[in-house]
Amino acid sequence: MTRTLGIIAGGGSFPITVANTAKERGERVIGVGFASDTDPAFRAHCDNFSWLKLGQLGKLIDFFTANHVTHVVMAGPINKPRALDLRPDWRAARLLFSIKTRGDDVLLRALTAELEREGLAVVAPHHYSPNLLAPEGILTKRRPTQAEREDVEFAWKLAQSLGQFDIGQCLVVREKIVLAVEAIEGTDAAIRRGGQLGGPGAVVVKRPKPTQDKRLDLPAFGLKTLQAMADVGATCLAFEAGGCIFFEQDQALAFANAHDIALLGLPPGT
Repeated sequence: MTRTLGIIAGGGSFPITVANTAKERGERVIGVGFASDTDPAFRAHCDNFSWLKLGQLGKLIDFFTANHVTHVVMAGPINKPRALDLRPDWRAARLLFSIKTRGDDVLLRALTAELEREGLAVVAPHHYSPNLLAPEGILTKRRPTQAEREDVEFAWKLAQSLGQFDIGQCLVVREKIVLAVEAIEGTDAAIRRGGQLGGPGAVVVKRPKPTQDKRLDLPAFGLKTLQAMADVGATCLAFEAGGCIFFEQDQALAFANAHDIALLGLPPGT
C-alpha cells in the first residue's frame, strides 16, 4: 500500500523539499497551505492540495482523511504575529480551550495529539531531509574568539533555562549582556533588534527548548539569518548540532566566510 504524506506547509522552500523527497520515495503527497505564508509553487508538487485559513483544524483533518493521509509533516514557518488574528473553527476552539498557555510547544503538542487521535502519525520533516540538519564543529574559516566563546557559553545555558518556560529559540548577547530574546517576531527580527541595541560584536545562539518535541518546529537558520547578522555587525552564530535546520548551507557558509562571521555547531547536551 502506498504511503500518503500530508504536508502542512508554512513559508519558504522547505515544504517543496519535503514533497519532492516523499515523491522520490514513492509516496503520495497531499498538501495544505495558507495564503499569507505558503509559496504558491508548493501546490504543483502535491497530488492534491487545499488552501486553508489559520484555525480551520476541522477542515484540515477532513481533507487529510478524505485523501487517505497516513502520516503528517509540518514544514516551514507560520507568521506568528498574524496567528494572533486567527478565527478558530469549533474544533480548533475546543483545542485552544483545553490548554492553559499558548506557547509554541504547547500549541504544537496539542495539535499533534489531535491529529494522532485521528490516526494521522506526525513525523519530523527532517526525516525527509536529514542533510539539512546542522552539523557539529566550526564550519567557517574563522574560529570564534575567546570572548565570543565566553558569550556563547553564557547564552547557551541561559537559552536552556528560558526554554523551560517555552520562550524563544534564539538569544542575542554581547559581553554577557542579553540584548534580545526571540519572541513572536522571529529569529531574524530578534537579531536585528539585539544588534541595533548592542552594536557590532554580538553573538547569536539558537537551540531547541529542553522539552521540545523534535518532530515539531525545530529552530532553523540560513542565508537570511546571516544577512541579518551582517547588517548589525553580529560576529558569531552558535547552534545545536542535529537540533537545528540549516537551510542554503553552501550559500550561507560562503556568505559567513565573506563577512567574517564564525559558525559553531555544539553537540546536544552541552
